[in-house]
Amino acid sequence: MINEIKKDAQERMEKSVEALRNSLQKIRTGRAHPSLLSGISVEYYGAPTPLTQVANVIAEDARTLAITVFDKTLTPLVEKAIMTSDLGLNPMSAGTVIRVPLPPLTEERRKDLVKIVRGEAEGGRVAIRNIRRDANSDLKALLKDKEISEDEDRKAQDEIQKLTDAAVKNVDEVLATKEKELMEV
Repeated sequence: MINEIKKDAQERMEKSVEALRNSLQKIRTGRAHPSLLSGISVEYYGAPTPLTQVANVIAEDARTLAITVFDKTLTPLVEKAIMTSDLGLNPMSAGTVIRVPLPPLTEERRKDLVKIVRGEAEGGRVAIRNIRRDANSDLKALLKDKEISEDEDRKAQDEIQKLTDAAVKNVDEVLATKEKELMEV
């Protein structure tokens, strides 16, 4: 029973760190990367559809994304979706290919992005601490029902704390990497 709780907590903590990595990929650095547009949806036959399902997105060079739309009638909708997103990008259409030049990041914008990244990392830490709390309350319930002893409870809580510390350390490493990436000129 204790092992199941620990295993569940560890899996959920790993998922939280992975979710943080995925959300940080969407925050752009100085380089063009197709994942920058992964959060954009396009209205396609009345349903919001992810951009990656209606178009092919590639990094043409370090500062330009090229989007090839599968259905030519969607080109203006894709352009509009990119413009209305909060990414601050200005797409240019050239027939069936839409090019999205990425403006260079200013020092002020870099600092704003670092603040956003730190907020995301704090959200990841909070999620991990919530998982620890859930696991500890499950252990308390087992102790209350007399399914485990107080020593087993204390030992399991110590192990869950070690898992928590490791997951928070992973979050800090991911944050440090992203901050370094953002501050590169």
